[in-house]
Amino acid sequence: MPMRHRDGFAADQGLLVMTIDAQAACLSLYPLATWLVIERQIDALPSLDPSTVRIKRMLIGHATELSLDAAGRILVPPELRQYAALDKDAVLLGQGKKLELWSQANWAEQTAAFSQSAQSGALPAALADISL
Repeated sequence: MPMRHRDGFAADQGLLVMTIDAQAACLSLYPLATWLVIERQIDALPSLDPSTVRIKRMLIGHATELSLDAAGRILVPPELRQYAALDKDAVLLGQGKKLELWSQANWAEQTAAFSQSAQSGALPAALADISL
């Protein structure tokens, strides 16, 4: 993990939670305290709605507690590596309260798709009020 993220993400004795991203072929990495808040919110979703039950199963079911080693590395479990198609080259993206871990190939596809949609003017309306 890059030094600039290490302090914020290692505050809970270096404990992190990694789970799948329900919308993309990547993994989400949270500081433990942040994940516990999110987990409570997910767990509070209605249990009789089939779509929320699937989300609970996928996000909470794949949530794995990890710890940083002395060199700031984590070991990604095999099932999570398989979900995100991680083999050799990976991309770690800062996303505010979480990090995303992508395979290089999946991230290149995502970037190309975003670039194409941005050029066609297909950006979300919510971005119209933001000055970058």
